[in-house]
Amino acid sequence: MPSPATPRASDRWRFYRAVWRWHFYAGLFVLPFIAWLALTGAVYVYQKPIDRWIHHDLKVVENAAVPPSPASAQLAGVNAVSRGAVFRYTTPEYADGSIEIGVQEVDGRRQIYYVDPGTAQVLGQLPDKGTFSGVVRQLHSLDLLGDYASALIEIAAGWAILLVATGVYLWWPRGQNGGITTVRGQPRQRLFWRDLHAVTGVWVGGLLVFLAVTGMPWSVVWGNQVNAWANGHDYGYPAGVRVDVPMSAHRLADTTTPAWSMEQAQLPVSAVPHVQHAAADDGHAAHGGGPLGDLSPQPGALGIDAAMRRFNALGLAPGYSIALPRGPMGVYTASVYPEDLSRQRVVHLDQYSGRVLLDMGYADYGALGRGLEWGINVHLGNEYGTVNRVVLIVACAGILLLCLSGVVMWWKRRPIGGIGVPPLPRHGRSVAGVFVLLCIGGLVFPLVGLSLLVVGVLDCLATRGWRLT
Repeated sequence: MPSPATPRASDRWRFYRAVWRWHFYAGLFVLPFIAWLALTGAVYVYQKPIDRWIHHDLKVVENAAVPPSPASAQLAGVNAVSRGAVFRYTTPEYADGSIEIGVQEVDGRRQIYYVDPGTAQVLGQLPDKGTFSGVVRQLHSLDLLGDYASALIEIAAGWAILLVATGVYLWWPRGQNGGITTVRGQPRQRLFWRDLHAVTGVWVGGLLVFLAVTGMPWSVVWGNQVNAWANGHDYGYPAGVRVDVPMSAHRLADTTTPAWSMEQAQLPVSAVPHVQHAAADDGHAAHGGGPLGDLSPQPGALGIDAAMRRFNALGLAPGYSIALPRGPMGVYTASVYPEDLSRQRVVHLDQYSGRVLLDMGYADYGALGRGLEWGINVHLGNEYGTVNRVVLIVACAGILLLCLSGVVMWWKRRPIGGIGVPPLPRHGRSVAGVFVLLCIGGLVFPLVGLSLLVVGVLDCLATRGWRLT
């Protein structure tokens, strides 16, 4: 006669099999993505030294001790070799770095020209985001897949969280002697790969969840909705955005890559001198001149040299970029996002008077904005210097090992001619119960919930309502 404990044990293992089934599905869909993200992310962590090495002839100057020439002379050097319009000027982050000048060519392409600060000589050019790290970032964010990339990132990140949650449940000690902190068996045995997978997952699972959550701000649904909600309720927007100054239809993201909290920020407008009012009021002043607007110098504007002196006096961190005014009502905008979050800053100047219209930094962000910016900075390996980068490299290596061990373990277990989906428990309601729990989590991330629903419906139909065959 069965003991009273038998039904409870049976229920426990029935639930275990149901969780295992969903863990398998999560791994089936997400492992290729997280392996790719870990590999490209590990490379991107050291983007700056790699770029300086690969593009040394463009990014590093030999005569760093020579006093810099005026910014206007450097722009003139670029204008001598290009017929396009300059839209961005970036100061060097390092003492031996070159000036980077963004140009919108007449055919619409965006090019970055590298200029020696001392001689104003053009060292060469690359397409915008055409550096090695720029390509790696596009690979990491799946931009090469087109408009669906950010949706795939959101789905993969959400499934990665489900993968870790179900994996921790499967790992949880149930009286076994191994596979908790130690690895049993030999590499030729499935037991070895199962234990390696479980132990590795426990060590890197928390970091995987952190990277998945902090990668979500770039996603198409969750990221955009949270950004709009945070900024609309003053949780993310710098408080200085909503002040009584006229704002244009242009956004900071049009000419630079802002911090996540600044993606919705509009640009203020300059006080147009009386002689310029007719041009400003004709409906084209703030919007003409192609995708970037009218970038031609305006009569009475103070010029790039005077603007730089103003920005330097305000103490912006090295490496800041200046977006040039667009049209008579445009402004000079300097922005910098260094590794030190406290030095993030965006400053807008009236292009005629040089008056500071808005000056915003990390301390001005709302609570949600500060929290998410911190997470993004850690995600990029910036916040805690070398320690941050080393931890991320170890995490990426652990994630790759997690993926490899999961694939080998599945390969050794799979049946001939099948994909090896874990068997259904005797009572299908266990699978349904786990499915409902996962769907609750899917409410937080809509695309994840939708994909989870699709997989659940297909699995239910394939098994005739989660019944054993």
